[in-house]
Amino acid sequence: MTRTVRRIAALLMWAVSTASLAAHHSFDAEYDSNKPITITGVVTKVDWANPHAFVYLDSKAGNGDVKRYKIEMGPPYALVRGGWKRDTLKIGDTVTVENAALAKDGSDSAGSMPSTQMRLSSGQKLTM
Repeated sequence: MTRTVRRIAALLMWAVSTASLAAHHSFDAEYDSNKPITITGVVTKVDWANPHAFVYLDSKAGNGDVKRYKIEMGPPYALVRGGWKRDTLKIGDTVTVENAALAKDGSDSAGSMPSTQMRLSSGQKLTM
């Protein structure tokens, strides 16, 4: 290998490894596990993508206002191992997310902890 080819290869390896590190984040930096919440709402969107899947819920408050929550789930491969399928959730389903960690930034989002479960409209509970 020539010196230039080796430099290019090293630069590409560095770029790839840096990109994957930047794509992941610290759970504790974003979510407060000391503030677990339960959210019941209607599924409006599902993003089944790596490194984490997301589900979006419209939840009606007691006063009638609707909050749109973004819930971070586990990675798709782990969800599948836990009984999920890509089409488990459908737009319009009413579900309940139990014991999710509220976002530290005050946004209407939450993250799944090992104890977080989703109760589907059928009554089935799946770990998120």
